[in-house]
Amino acid sequence: MLEVNNLKKYFHISKNQLLKAVDGVSFSVEKGKTLGLVGESGCGKTTVGRTIIRLYDADGGKVLFKGKEIHKLNKSQYKEFTKEMQMIFQDPYSSLNPRKTVEAIVGEGLDIHKLYSSKEERRKRIYELLDMVGLNKEHANRFPHEFSGGQRQRIGIARALSVNPEFIVCDEAISALDVSIQAQIINLLINLQKELNLTYLFIAHDLSMVRYISDEVAVMYLGKIVEKTDSEDLFLNPMHPYTKGLIRAVPMPDPESERNRVHDLLAGEVPSPLNPPEGCRFYKRCSFRKEICNLQEPTLKAIGNNHLVACHMVHSLSW
Repeated sequence: MLEVNNLKKYFHISKNQLLKAVDGVSFSVEKGKTLGLVGESGCGKTTVGRTIIRLYDADGGKVLFKGKEIHKLNKSQYKEFTKEMQMIFQDPYSSLNPRKTVEAIVGEGLDIHKLYSSKEERRKRIYELLDMVGLNKEHANRFPHEFSGGQRQRIGIARALSVNPEFIVCDEAISALDVSIQAQIINLLINLQKELNLTYLFIAHDLSMVRYISDEVAVMYLGKIVEKTDSEDLFLNPMHPYTKGLIRAVPMPDPESERNRVHDLLAGEVPSPLNPPEGCRFYKRCSFRKEICNLQEPTLKAIGNNHLVACHMVHSLSW
């Protein structure tokens, strides 16, 4: 359904400084599936999501949605495209207009695309959407400040669903919520996917949630994808040193196991995206590095079983 080829997005910080937020990212997402996109804060995950949906213009590469190049659509074509792809934003507190009622927020997409023939039909559809995300019609006349964070995110989900999209970009959709609420929202997204045959790009840094919801996972580091494979394969058999470090940092739910296991966490700081290393961008933090890693940037290569890794040392690593 979605194919991203060598996508680039740069930001001009000053006259002589260029921040390469996304620097040659490629992946694809099949219809009805979920691709998890993970990495540390600042690695470019959100920029990928926003560029895919054209909130940002791409500086290079292609984004193909059902075979159509998104960044070449004219105004009317792009308006039609927004019915097919929607976004759920990270912060449920700032992504909803505080001056509008829930009915006005959820009904905005219906108004823009004229998806009703009468006010009664519009109101009925809004009530259906609220019910779909676990709210009720009495909530329609309230304002966002009257709701909890989890309820606000449900409103955001209802807004995204209002135009019957096929693809949804979930940009850190649970990171601003309490842990007890996160599982509820994840389960809601999974149920909606099954019910409506939705396709997700799920952007997050919580690996346990990503493992739970995703069919495939792509790991980003400093603007590039360093590993991509099936979800279970990634967590059972991580091949990139950075992926391994991320997984080791996830706490285990069993206190005894957590107490006894070795915590070999990632060392060093993420290099500045204003001046990334010439070779492998993970070079200074990697305990397996060789001279070639400093001189030549590794490319994403298949190592079998739908597993892609960008690492010169992948075949000589032993965990």
